Amino acid sequence: MNLLGIWLLVLASVTVTLAQQSAKDSSPSTPPKVTIEGLVRDIACPIQNFEATATHYSKKCLNECAHNGAPLGILTEDGDIYVPISDQMPDTDQRQKLLPFVGKYVQVSGVVYDRKGTRAIAIGEIKEMKDVHLTVDE
Repeated sequence: MNLLGIWLLVLASVTVTLAQQSAKDSSPSTPPKVTIEGLVRDIACPIQNFEATATHYSKKCLNECAHNGAPLGILTEDGDIYVPISDQMPDTDQRQKLLPFVGKYVQVSGVVYDRKGTRAIAIGEIKEMKDVHLTVDE
């Protein structure tokens, strides 16, 4: 092997090492624990109906969706939707944890995961925020 071949081999090795180190540095080892606030509700309506917000919703529609088994999530004031997940693998159903809070504005603390715009939260603690004014259409 000539000197140019050795030089290219060393350069390729350094490039691969730097790329691997960069990948390690850019992915956190522990996802962040955060606190979010929002309305517990079905996730389909705010995706399809932009009038549904974290503080304004149709009680009848929300109750029908929840009763029929629609997936539940937390809709924030910014319009972000967080899907509840467990903190274990395989994942376990979180619906029973959210059902008592359907139609209520809550504060949730837990580990947040974000993948290409999809947000999920492993709920550590959830509590109702009774001082937030909600506009509820009967």
